[in-house]
Amino acid sequence: MGLRDIVPTDKEIVMREDDFIVSKTDLKGRITYGNQTFIQFSGFEEHEILGIQHNVIRHPDMPRAIFKMLWGSIQEGKEIFAYVKNICKDGSFYWVIANITPSVDESGQVLGYYSVRRKPHARAIPVIVDLYRKLLEEERRVGTRDAIDASTRLMHQYLNEKGMSYEQFVLSLQSA
Repeated sequence: MGLRDIVPTDKEIVMREDDFIVSKTDLKGRITYGNQTFIQFSGFEEHEILGIQHNVIRHPDMPRAIFKMLWGSIQEGKEIFAYVKNICKDGSFYWVIANITPSVDESGQVLGYYSVRRKPHARAIPVIVDLYRKLLEEERRVGTRDAIDASTRLMHQYLNEKGMSYEQFVLSLQSA
């Protein structure tokens, strides 16, 4: 089953305070490990999700600019914190604050990526929903070819007005 087969619903699943969703991917973003919490929230069986692209759980409400920034950071060997709306196999959704880091071997060679997600602060979600909605509107307005560049510019403008990087913004919302 691919993302195109999943029909989004308005049903939200809210993480518990003690939930930690863990997954690992290879360098191309294919899932190599998911803990039981990941399996539970995704709605997939383990055998269905291992080896497929992690973006199978990317909700269509997520701006492409966020994933470009995310991939850019981890491919440069940096960790990143990000708010992400994921979709479940049944079309329901859940919000996470994700910490994504490169997985490296003893020599520092990147082998893949490791992500730990937890429940986001409730006060952060309306702010993120509003920002991501504006980014998506911009992506749709300019069309597929220019979508990522246009929403990235809009995001940088928004963050410059706040005097913060995306990560500072995310962490400020999480501790608010």
